[in-house]
Amino acid sequence: MIKRLKIYLPFTVNELKRRLAYKGAFYVFILISLFSSFISYYLWMAVYGSTNRQVLGGLSQKEMVVYVFMAYVTSFITISISDWVSEDVVKGTVAMNLIKPIDYRMSLIFRAAGDMIYRFLAPSVLIWIGIEVYKVVVLGLAPVTAGRVLLYLLSCAMSFLIYVLFDFCFGMVAFFTTYLLGLMMVQEALMGFLTGQLIPISFFPEALQRIFDFLPFTSMIYTPVMIYLGKYSGEELAFVLLRQAAWVAILYGIGSLIWKKVTKRLVVLGG
Repeated sequence: MIKRLKIYLPFTVNELKRRLAYKGAFYVFILISLFSSFISYYLWMAVYGSTNRQVLGGLSQKEMVVYVFMAYVTSFITISISDWVSEDVVKGTVAMNLIKPIDYRMSLIFRAAGDMIYRFLAPSVLIWIGIEVYKVVVLGLAPVTAGRVLLYLLSCAMSFLIYVLFDFCFGMVAFFTTYLLGLMMVQEALMGFLTGQLIPISFFPEALQRIFDFLPFTSMIYTPVMIYLGKYSGEELAFVLLRQAAWVAILYGIGSLIWKKVTKRLVVLGG
């Protein structure tokens, strides 16, 4: 295990250094993320202000405020590696990765981990601190417990693996099309809905919620945020965590099968 970390940890460190090298992009990323968060906040406040109901989709107005910002905090796990795969295929550098004594998928995962740390430091942790203070001082809600924070972070770790493993499988399409930009735009739009980042899954019809229970998407954003809000407890909490762990294993296995198939048809011109 330690030997494996020594091999792949430099991918994490190098990606983190690369992201921190551009200070302008660092600050712009913070401003854009904060702007997006407040857009969702005002939209949902308008929704709650237009009805006499105190609770919508199982969430009160105060809980929705926390949900909106924590959904953006949790989005630090949504690192797209399919773009990297597509770039490697187009440039032919994927062939060089195949002859190196490393696991290509593991190198992508550790590289994505560096990007995730960057996104967590800016701006996720800043928004997290801000919403926690606002929740206690302005909304009058109880502060989150240390135990719930640990469960939330554990869930986020598995969400990260689910997302990148799913995106790795999606990136394998590049071996057949070599061009993923259009598909990536469609994927990004759909993931905003399917993961619960834009609209909580509890707002969907019950029939759709049951379908989502058999898909990995709710385990990416919705599950960690609902754990943070304390909506899961006891057996239900254990179930959603086990479901996340199961999806990590399933997507890892599917990715391995697809990888074996696509590498058999890989053709690199030149010498």
